[in-house]
Amino acid sequence: MLESMTGYASLKGEGQGHSWTWDLRSVNAKGLDLRLRVPDWIEGLEPAVRGALSKGMARGSVNLSLRINRDDETGALAVNAAQLEAVLSALQAVEERAMDKGISLAPSKASDLLSQRGVMEQAVEETDSKALLAAITAQLPELIASFKQMRATEGQALEAVLADQLEQVSDLTQQAAEAAEARREEAAETLRANLARVLENADGLDESRLAQELAVLAVKSDVMEELDRLRAHVQAAKDLLAQGSPVGRKLDFLMQEFNREANTLCSKAQSVDLTRIGLDLKAVIDQMREQVQNVE
Repeated sequence: MLESMTGYASLKGEGQGHSWTWDLRSVNAKGLDLRLRVPDWIEGLEPAVRGALSKGMARGSVNLSLRINRDDETGALAVNAAQLEAVLSALQAVEERAMDKGISLAPSKASDLLSQRGVMEQAVEETDSKALLAAITAQLPELIASFKQMRATEGQALEAVLADQLEQVSDLTQQAAEAAEARREEAAETLRANLARVLENADGLDESRLAQELAVLAVKSDVMEELDRLRAHVQAAKDLLAQGSPVGRKLDFLMQEFNREANTLCSKAQSVDLTRIGLDLKAVIDQMREQVQNVE
């Protein structure tokens, strides 16, 4: 089954006094480009996430973000002893300086001290980062599975479109073969008539040179080789679709080969019908190439 490089998944979790939210999305790219935004205070988190994503996909520009919140942000308050000591030392210095100047200060209250910035703070328990890492990374398989399911759904739609376009190429190739066969007798008759006129008006003509020129003309007008290769490319593309992802790179290369044969067919056409079919082929192949850009 094909997978698209376009996908999205989100997931929420909680544990170890924390809650978190995953956001995973991707678009098409030539290779695998992983861009992660995860907290750096959890040791080993980024390598674990990067490794899991690398195993789960082969191509795409992938962006993942993880937001973590602590559940006890409204916990009990505690005195910051160091900050209190700094405030008391400052207060003592102020009082001594005031006494030297003969200035009497009102007595300080405990509430005045506690209101100073940094004296009171939340009592936060030390986080067990290893346990939190285990809880978070345990969700990775579920997140990646949901993400790949969306890519697979998109891939099914892509596969159906590509299969239909391959059938169009196959039908146009058959039409080109029929047009080339119908043109064959007319081209041969025209060539015979032109050759007769040349022979009538050319004394001492080098017959071997004439034979070589005729052979070159025949090769330049013969499109059967291009049609055979187009048929082979159609079968190769169908085999790749049946194989399933990752085949995007191979399909992309095959689109170049399709386009090369269609261009050659147009250059050799020498008839309105064959030229029209060649242009129709080029249009369908270009549409296929656009779809293939999103196949993993």
